[in-house]
Amino acid sequence: MTELLAGPIAERHAALGASFAEFGGWDMPVAYSGTVAEHTAVREAVGIFDVSHLGKAVVAGPGAAEFVNATLSNDLAKIAPGKAQYTLCCNDSGGVIDDLIAYLVADDEVFLVPNAANSAAVVATLAAVAPDGVAITDLHREYAVFAVQGPKSPEVLATVGLPTEMDYMAFADAEMSIDGGTAPVRVCRTGYTGERGYEILPRWAQAGPVFDALMAQVTAFGGLPAGLGARDTLRTEMGYALHGHELSPEITPVQARTGWAVGWNKPEFFGREALLVEKENGPARRLYGLRATGRGVPRADCAVLTAAGGERIGLCTSGTFAPTLKQGIALALIDTAAGVGKGADVVIDVRGRALPCEVVIPPFVESRV
Repeated sequence: MTELLAGPIAERHAALGASFAEFGGWDMPVAYSGTVAEHTAVREAVGIFDVSHLGKAVVAGPGAAEFVNATLSNDLAKIAPGKAQYTLCCNDSGGVIDDLIAYLVADDEVFLVPNAANSAAVVATLAAVAPDGVAITDLHREYAVFAVQGPKSPEVLATVGLPTEMDYMAFADAEMSIDGGTAPVRVCRTGYTGERGYEILPRWAQAGPVFDALMAQVTAFGGLPAGLGARDTLRTEMGYALHGHELSPEITPVQARTGWAVGWNKPEFFGREALLVEKENGPARRLYGLRATGRGVPRADCAVLTAAGGERIGLCTSGTFAPTLKQGIALALIDTAAGVGKGADVVIDVRGRALPCEVVIPPFVESRV
């Protein structure tokens, strides 16, 4: 059995009473005080997540940004240095190797934050076609990542000397106040919760004091440390895709409603030809939200059935209890041929029990990014 990787501040999570579980090959904090309490803290005040398991890589050299734009799906030419962009690394059939954030530092430097389990695959895929002079360097354990999310997140950052009045998806390099001095960090106004928030990237070696300083202010503003449990309920309420669930090498952005992250007018990117054909013809299945109208909690891999005849028409990719709505919700890929759309009634088979649901278009709650 492969030993799980540990983040830079595992002992601090243990001291805070975290429970742990495997995620993407890493031993990750799942919850501290409880998923519902942590979820509510993020929606109403502020929470801090340690997501240092996320990958980090830099593409550098003459024409680095142009190279990234010719490989990843979104159109990097639409943003300026100092901005970040959600994008996809696709395969030849249009499936998604990974979804990631690309930070445009300069024409000759792009900083990438892929998912933990796919970081090496993204680096290898880009390195295999990189032109001479463009290097892709894996920095997975060079930087930590802390996500401070919630309506009070600007106050938390301001008290430690970090910028807050940046546009959504903008980033800045800054010096953060920590005990005994300062630490260089990269701050980006991004997140995975649907709330206003920031992701702070310090050096791995300085992760401890940076977390301590942020945690002190999160607590001062009535917030909590939050784990993967709350991260999942928050992102599911927003309908945000999770790789391995709503996106995968077999699930395309057209099917997953992430076609907005594709630069359709670009002359080249991985999977372009297959995706253009699918977009033109229409996908065989499409991602929808399902809101339970009966009592029960759907889960991933539950079958979606017609309300009348019980015919299987899809599969839940994610499912959970939504603390904000106080009801079960799911994301599901539904066959286009079924003719099911927004407002339709369907049934989820939850371990042999029929759970009636209404088909909706995510998000389930209003975005406040």
